[in-house]
Amino acid sequence: MHCVRDFLMQSGLARVDAQVLLQHALGVSRSWLIAHDTDPLSTDQVRLIEACFQRRKAGEPVAYIVGEREFMGHVFKVSPDVLIPRPDTEVLVEAAIHALQGIQSDRKAFLDLGTGSGAIAVSVALACPEAKVVATDASPAALRVAQENAARLGARVEFYAGNWYHALLGSQQFDVIVSNPPYIASNDSHMVEGDLRFEPRQALTDETDGLQAIRHIVQDAHRWLKPGGTLWLEHGWDQAAAVRALLEQSDFNRVESRKDLAQIERISGGHL
Repeated sequence: MHCVRDFLMQSGLARVDAQVLLQHALGVSRSWLIAHDTDPLSTDQVRLIEACFQRRKAGEPVAYIVGEREFMGHVFKVSPDVLIPRPDTEVLVEAAIHALQGIQSDRKAFLDLGTGSGAIAVSVALACPEAKVVATDASPAALRVAQENAARLGARVEFYAGNWYHALLGSQQFDVIVSNPPYIASNDSHMVEGDLRFEPRQALTDETDGLQAIRHIVQDAHRWLKPGGTLWLEHGWDQAAAVRALLEQSDFNRVESRKDLAQIERISGGHL
């Protein structure tokens, strides 16, 4: 007879992965797993657990198997149509929130380009409910996920379909613009390793040198940023100097990079 302890000891998976998948398959909390680790499991429960474990052993990300990922203290729905939110990106959200909170205006406006799951836009909207929050994405499937996350978490976000700024209408301008664009070079070996094999390719790489989307966002930002506005971009571990140079070439001032939890320069930004 199988029990939770058997699966934890014999799964062949990292213990944290096995625990999360067990919680998902059984619909229980972590504390329940600990308290009931020797309870017998039904045939249907065993079958469901084994199916989840096999998907993980095949390399599928845990977040896609369970359909959600925590980010900035909120639980977001995820699917293979969107990137999995990562702790690295929290520094981008924190920079945006700090910039918005420093603005003395009752008409603050924030733009998230390429929103994916909506994790960035929704997190900012929840932290700064007084701000107008706009998010764009070229993928209709991604926008559906983002809209569901905003509705479920009670965040007020306006979503528009289209590629980068092309999704926007009229003459609106923003105090803060951020993006976590595709920044992996097309020939980077990481594209065929780990979780990246399962994530949407168009959200990972620009199919060139990894800086094409960033160049476009920086070069066109002047039209969409208010005077004194701020632009922050997430980028790869070795791209900070290149992104700072792009910002300076486009006449941004107070250009800087900030480090993520791993002490890697993860975002760069500047002000008009």
